[in-house]
Order: sequence, then C-alpha cells, then structure tokens
Amino acid sequence: MAGLQTGIDSAGRGDYLPRNTLRQGVYVPTPDPQKLTELENRIARMKAATAPKPAKEEHYTMANMAWRMVIELVAGIAIGFGIGYGLDWLFGTVPIFLILFIGLGFVAGVRTMMRTAQEVQNMHMAKATDEKEG
Repeated sequence: MAGLQTGIDSAGRGDYLPRNTLRQGVYVPTPDPQKLTELENRIARMKAATAPKPAKEEHYTMANMAWRMVIELVAGIAIGFGIGYGLDWLFGTVPIFLILFIGLGFVAGVRTMMRTAQEVQNMHMAKATDEKEG
C-alpha cells in the first residue's frame, strides 16, 4: 500500500479521499454512475419514509380551537359592553343599554362558538370518512 495516500481532493472540497499515486501524478478514481444513482434512489426512499405526513386541511389544533372559542365569546361580550356603555353615556340613562347589549353580545358570542364547534365536528367527520375509505 505504498502507493495509497489520503488527502484533500483536487476540487478543494476538503473531504478526504483515497488517492493512488503514480510516478506521473495523482490518480483519483471516478465514481461508478450506476452506484451513484442507486445511492440517490436509496436516499430519496429514506427521506420519503421519514418525511412527516402533510396535514389534511387541519390548520388548527384542538387547543387553538378552544382558545378561538373563548376569544369569540369574550369579544362578543366586550363589544356588547362597549356599545351598551356608550349608549348609556350618550343618552344619560341608567345602565339599561349596558345590560341589554352585554346580553346580546353574549348571545352573539355563543352563536359564533356554536359555528366553530360545528366546523370542528365537520372536520372530524371528514377525517373519519377519509380514514374509512383510505
């Protein structure tokens, strides 16, 4: 093995390759194209096997959906409070508008929450149908 050296390849990439030195110069064997193609195919298969599955239109996790529902309810109540307080201040009345609009804001928030719950249910039903078919 007197003719075998290791060192930086001619392209200067810094990786170490075995080199056969001859009296005329340095000889670096060329890689087999068939082996390279096989290696690329194996790498592609391994990447495909370990790649995460794409989410099927599932933009939100359950925790995100729960927070969305809470925020919708609180926003409805807060908007109702703001409108009711503003009308009571504008007309100089007792807090009749405040109570009325807080109630309306609560009802609007609950209706929005129910729509979100229906959306979640439809998403789960579609997912269950896809799993049965596929």
